[in-house]
Amino acid sequence: MKRLIVITLIGLLAWQGYARYERSHSGDGTAAEVPDLQRLPGASAVESELDAPTDFRCDGRTYCSQMTSCAEATFFLKNCPGAKMDGNNDGVPCEQQWCR
Repeated sequence: MKRLIVITLIGLLAWQGYARYERSHSGDGTAAEVPDLQRLPGASAVESELDAPTDFRCDGRTYCSQMTSCAEATFFLKNCPGAKMDGNNDGVPCEQQWCR
């Protein structure tokens, strides 16, 4: 019984540590990290230059693990500051996860 409790505690500590690591390396995903284009002066000119679908928005996400598709990752790489999804700088984001 002691062994089960110890293993459970170690597992919980490892899980908490991993969750804390993920939060510190992925940001909290709030829109406050990156200014919203709607609130900036001249936003309509900026938005018209973007060749991306309107269903994606820069919201502070920067890593492949936070994306849901290749199209979304490509949008973030091209249009959002601080995107960290193109390790070999070839213009194709998330090659091992989404854009194969």
